[in-house]
Amino acid sequence: MRINVVVDMVPNLHVRTPALAFYLYTVQQLPSRLIEAAVDQISTLPGIGRRTALRLALSLLSRDNERVRSLADAIVAMSEGVKPCDVCYNLTEQVTCSICAAPTRNKDLICVVEDIRDLLAIENVGTFRGVYHVLGGIISPMDGVGPSDLNIEPLIRRLAEKNTVAGVDISEGPIPESATEIIFALPATMEGDTTSFYLYKKMVSFELKITTLARGVAVGEALQHADEATLARSMDNRTLYEC
Repeated sequence: MRINVVVDMVPNLHVRTPALAFYLYTVQQLPSRLIEAAVDQISTLPGIGRRTALRLALSLLSRDNERVRSLADAIVAMSEGVKPCDVCYNLTEQVTCSICAAPTRNKDLICVVEDIRDLLAIENVGTFRGVYHVLGGIISPMDGVGPSDLNIEPLIRRLAEKNTVAGVDISEGPIPESATEIIFALPATMEGDTTSFYLYKKMVSFELKITTLARGVAVGEALQHADEATLARSMDNRTLYEC
């Protein structure tokens, strides 16, 4: 396949960037060490390979300096200004996130999620009015992730009524909340179930209700396409039909 792009044209990027990116990727030789450094950094982002990173780098070169500087400033400001909430580990610019600080939120209801993306997914539904706790992952021995790598101890501190619970010193932790229900909104995987079981064993001594998200046939899904485990759980958790 012939591509009418000349490498000498790189300083003047008023050419088709995808075609130029494809050409440079196939010849495996970049005309500038600065472009090489940018591609190396961009390709460290999840889901972005070197070919996509090269296309993004060339796209940035085709922009004016002010737009590129604005993008860089926004990324730096985000990296320096966003931090975990001291209570639930949601992302925030303040000490406490807007959800934990909202007086309209039900502090007695805590939804435990794996990461920020799950929190955002539930928030987008718009029906949950409780608060959250972000674990920052799930227990996965195969990946070397254990309970101590997650935000589990801070969750126990939130539920504690005494200074020591299950061997965890909470004397310097945040003021305990009077939670009455914990919702496990964790993945329906072996790792997710393992994490839920571990949390349950840590919380079973508390006087609270421990629930998990319902699992069953998805809306709009044909039964013939559902797996056996989903069908079995749907049958076990069947509900009354209401018009």
